[in-house]
Amino acid sequence: MPWTITIKRDVQKQLEKLPQLIREILFTLLLELEQDGPVRGNWSNYGKLSKNRHHCHLKKGKPTFVIVWEVKDKNRKIVEVTYVGTHEKAPY
Repeated sequence: MPWTITIKRDVQKQLEKLPQLIREILFTLLLELEQDGPVRGNWSNYGKLSKNRHHCHLKKGKPTFVIVWEVKDKNRKIVEVTYVGTHEKAPY
């Protein structure tokens, strides 16, 4: 059973402002999250921020783009993307 991926409203608004390449990388990661779940050790600088929060880099260099997601319900397999943007503004 695939995971359900939700994206916070403010993150949805931010998506339009992201460079095209970053959006393409993001959608690739979202497909992996949906198919394989929230633990994505194959992605650059992946790490657990807490028990249910994870992050990884979408692009290294300047600026570095990151994504933060949270497992909302492990039993129902729901993940919510809480941040996508530059490393400097990341909430961790």
